[in-house]
Amino acid sequence: MALKTHERFVDEDELMRLGSDAMVEVVDGEIVEMAAVGILHHIIVGNLYSILDTCVRTVGIGFVFPDGLLFHLFREGKRIKGSRVPDLSFVRKGSIPKGWNIERPFPGAPTLAIEVMSPDDSSEDVLKKVREYLSAGSEQVWVVYPQPRELHQFRRGVSDVRTYTGSETIDVEALFPGLELKMDDIFALPDLA
Repeated sequence: MALKTHERFVDEDELMRLGSDAMVEVVDGEIVEMAAVGILHHIIVGNLYSILDTCVRTVGIGFVFPDGLLFHLFREGKRIKGSRVPDLSFVRKGSIPKGWNIERPFPGAPTLAIEVMSPDDSSEDVLKKVREYLSAGSEQVWVVYPQPRELHQFRRGVSDVRTYTGSETIDVEALFPGLELKMDDIFALPDLA
């Protein structure tokens, strides 16, 4: 006779009581704190945000959200098993549920989730996030590696991972028609002096 295992969940109200300053995700039904990141991480996220937000606003196809928006990927009612906070996300207009209370976490997966690797991120943890986003409905997940300046593009339903390096142009046509996104633009550093 097999033993029954009980899945763990976090109550959404309990999660919301932590407040807007809480930097947490829900992983396998447990609240997990997120680590702080350095300036290079924020520069890369800022570069991507600026490029993607300009495109999305111009074309009117959805919304780009910076770090901090919690996406409930796996839930049963108010019971949360998995919630993630991508470093940057894009949600198509048609994917936003009617009647969604915009003061609450997003009820589902982003169209695109972007994760920028930090020195203390483990590749196993990031791959777990990639799988969760894709199985919850994300069309694509990008993992950006500041060193060695690479972008890995995961697409739902496609087994191969596209890797972009150097000065290549990333294939973003499925998400952002007409946008030309170059690796050099993602990794451009400001003059900090």
